[in-house]
Amino acid sequence: MGFLLLAIVLTWLVAGGNVFGRGMMGNSRYNSYGYGRGMMGSGMMGGMGMMAVYAPDAKPVFEAEALKSLETYRSRYGTNVKVKDFMAFSINYYGQMIDASTGEGLAELLVDRYTGSVYPEPGPNMMWNVRFGTTTETPGQVSYDQAAARNLAAAFLADHLPGSEVMEGQAFPGYYTFDFGRLEIEGMLSVNAYTGDIWVHTWHGSFLGEHE
Repeated sequence: MGFLLLAIVLTWLVAGGNVFGRGMMGNSRYNSYGYGRGMMGSGMMGGMGMMAVYAPDAKPVFEAEALKSLETYRSRYGTNVKVKDFMAFSINYYGQMIDASTGEGLAELLVDRYTGSVYPEPGPNMMWNVRFGTTTETPGQVSYDQAAARNLAAAFLADHLPGSEVMEGQAFPGYYTFDFGRLEIEGMLSVNAYTGDIWVHTWHGSFLGEHE
């Protein structure tokens, strides 16, 4: 029994630990990824980034080095790909891979702030991306366009972070990612294009700045 419980907890951690269905308070809809919207959770130990282990003398890699790593990694998504919305957080650097011709979002990447390692962002980018994620099977007809997804995100924030607003957004295969905050960016969340479920990105740490 103890081993089974440990396996369940580890599976939940790898999935990111923070997914919210569209049900209202007291009427939450559960799904295979996590919690209904009525149960606001913060994720064990603040998300995946807090589980990293570094040497005591570790120093952050420079932004220019992190951006160069993203530029090198982007070729894995095609020949006409560029990096958009390069952001610095206290735990990692973040960048979006988009089609340079159409502006279509392809994937989201992170650069470890202390090791410089580049890897696909966990959470929606892995679980909901129907082109580059863990599953390429589409659940059927898309139920929410970007405007409708933005409205869901705004309603969610009104419940859980009053005074904040939905900021810039980007469509990806199967979901949308939005910045949010009060006056300036405080975090990011994603909305599933098929189900309307909301996944808060808890693995970045504090926002330090954005660079185009």
